[in-house]
Amino acid sequence: MVGLLLTTSSFSQIYDPVDWATSVEKTNDSTYTLIATATIEDGWHLYSQEVPDGGPIATEFSYKESDDYALFGETIEEEGNTIQDPVFEMEITYFEDEVDFRQQIRYSGAPIKVTGEVTFMVCDDERCLAPTTEELVFALPGYIEKGTSINMAAGQNTAKKTAAATVSKGPAVANTTTPKKDRDLLRIFIIAFLSGFAALLTPCVFPMIPMTVSFFTKQSKNRAKGISNAIIYGLSIIVIYVLLGSLVTLIFGADSLNALSTNVWFNLIFFIILVVFAVSFMGAFEIMLPSSWSTKIDSQADRSGFIGIFFMALALAIVSFSCTGPIVGTLLVEAASNGGLAPVIGMLGFSMAIAIPFALFAAFPGWLNSLPKSGGWLNTVKVVLGFLELAFAFKFLSNADLVMQYHLLERETFLAIWIAIFGVLSLYLFGRITLPHDSPLPHISVGRLSLGILTLTFTVYMIPGLWGAPLQWISGFPPPLQYSESPYGVGNSRGGAAFSAQELPEDAELGPYDIPVFKDYDNGMAYAKQVNKPVMLDFTGYACVNCRKMEERVWPDPQILEILKNKVVLVSLYVDDKRDLPENEIYTSTNGKEITTVGGKWSDFQIEKYRANAQPYYVLIDHDGNNLNPPVAYNPHVEEYLAWLQEGIGNFK
Repeated sequence: MVGLLLTTSSFSQIYDPVDWATSVEKTNDSTYTLIATATIEDGWHLYSQEVPDGGPIATEFSYKESDDYALFGETIEEEGNTIQDPVFEMEITYFEDEVDFRQQIRYSGAPIKVTGEVTFMVCDDERCLAPTTEELVFALPGYIEKGTSINMAAGQNTAKKTAAATVSKGPAVANTTTPKKDRDLLRIFIIAFLSGFAALLTPCVFPMIPMTVSFFTKQSKNRAKGISNAIIYGLSIIVIYVLLGSLVTLIFGADSLNALSTNVWFNLIFFIILVVFAVSFMGAFEIMLPSSWSTKIDSQADRSGFIGIFFMALALAIVSFSCTGPIVGTLLVEAASNGGLAPVIGMLGFSMAIAIPFALFAAFPGWLNSLPKSGGWLNTVKVVLGFLELAFAFKFLSNADLVMQYHLLERETFLAIWIAIFGVLSLYLFGRITLPHDSPLPHISVGRLSLGILTLTFTVYMIPGLWGAPLQWISGFPPPLQYSESPYGVGNSRGGAAFSAQELPEDAELGPYDIPVFKDYDNGMAYAKQVNKPVMLDFTGYACVNCRKMEERVWPDPQILEILKNKVVLVSLYVDDKRDLPENEIYTSTNGKEITTVGGKWSDFQIEKYRANAQPYYVLIDHDGNNLNPPVAYNPHVEEYLAWLQEGIGNFK
């Protein structure tokens, strides 16, 4: 017990693990880069600006508007560490040690200062802090030599440190590529390479192989010439697709495409495009580029030499567009969201998968005899790709719904659609359903049967997801568990309802595992006095990772759950609740900060009353607000947490 008291006392303090400093770099005569540098204490991490819906609080920058300057582009961050978070069940990016955020501005050259704010959230392995807002001051040339970096940790308006607001006339130092970034690029390359092989087997691409062999047989007078022409042809294919990826990056910018990935209209448009392509792949109609385009390209391909070979490669890209277009488009969107060279690397992998077989068959025409003949199997490949395109289309529709929070495509609905799509695909592969352009199927090949079994297995795997199963295989594709009709699963299978709506205390609601919970301190205290039970204050947050860990790994223990349901009154105070306080409840805290939100009120209460600002933070109190035992923070050990609960309840009189 002495050890537990020593542990808990260490949590009753104000944490301030992030220092912010500002500087300025000159880009050209009219453009400067504002740099906000966060120095993070060991063990803590700061979240990225891009966090999926339902995740922790993202870092957000805002700048004061002025006629003296104009923002140019978005605030750019460095490459962070990306993990698959087991609590939020999504990929989350965070930063450690030190990170720069850069914002370009254009201005006339008059001496000015730029002021802004950064709102951020930091966590370590045991706790998360409430969202904090800090002021940033950037001094441009001629204004002042030094600027003050102000840190208002947990609402304290104190100047933590003074940092030089220097102006560098040289270019900014490029970020060093991290091993994590290398792994991301390798992953994109492998996915793109496999996608290229899938595209190779479509009816738009595969039949081009004999045409290619015929072209090079006429062009090549000897084996050496044939091999050199084939190499040029393969390189031309790669250059065309890599050039496409480079143009996308240069014209739009990786950051613009990354922003598009969360844009509602972009996701809706891409959803429609993929549905149209999917229906086309299934045989409803053919999507073809204007015939005049391919005719002009073909006429250029008849020329001899390098130019003719290049246009032959361009003809392949254009003719195969109806099959490769949606694959290339999806790859570019996925790659661009990773930034940097990812679109170029993606197109390199995709084009290599197509170029290598074409180049080899062009160099060695005799190998053509070993290829299977074009036939019905090619249409089957195209139909399968159509089903996959249709499934991916709903991911884009889901993105739009998540951003708008319309709850039209919640997790159960999304999974039901995917189960239907892959279930019908299974029936198609087993020959129970036929589509236009399908050849007669006297028997099912071993390959088709194997793919049908895999698809059916995947379909069956998704079904428990309707009842709340996490479905780790497809984590990140369906909406998160909390974005569903029944967060506990259909039938509320994660614990059963202990209270009906009529039995719940007034102003309470069902929390995790059907624990009655109050989200207002006064309401919870009033009810505790009425039923003569102690109160457990739960300082938490909607985006608090370790709060969810405690709720999912510690609270379900039968003895702990019994206490939380029946022996205490649980009051959960969310420090990141963004709802505005009523105007008559807005106040200024003792540290001078104006409190305008519900979450700010509970965060200020925790700081003032308990001199702590980390979450989760648990306090057992009596009806007068006195502590029954020392508060505790994140503690994943069930036995210790249970002992703490029993001690506090035992001290209640």
